[in-house]
Amino acid sequence: MSLAPTSVLDASALLAYLQGEIGADQVAAALTRGVALSAVNWAEVLSKLAERGKVPEEVAKQLRDLGLLGEAIQIYPLDQELAQVIAELSPLSRSVGLSLGDRACLALALSLKLPAYTADQVWKSLNLGVSVILIR
Repeated sequence: MSLAPTSVLDASALLAYLQGEIGADQVAAALTRGVALSAVNWAEVLSKLAERGKVPEEVAKQLRDLGLLGEAIQIYPLDQELAQVIAELSPLSRSVGLSLGDRACLALALSLKLPAYTADQVWKSLNLGVSVILIR
């Protein structure tokens, strides 16, 4: 049974959790309540893990077997509306250099009206209407 998300994770937050880094405990707590993850951020997580020698398909299977992927973690597709919000965030965030993945997370958080977890300190300087929770 999948949990309705109560927050959105940035790739940096999920990677911190998966790799046991500082802030993993905050992400673990969020996972117990259910989280949303943009497909863009999911691709970013899998890509970073693949760079470290992990097989994306195996990572996904392990997370499904643990009851995370598809249950505690809901992946949201990139659709036309979300793409438009990502684009609208570009000029507003250019000064701090947010990546496409960063903007995908923030756009999903805006769309769902949920707070966003990240390890990216610069997000706190943004005033985009998203509650930002820094994990470290």
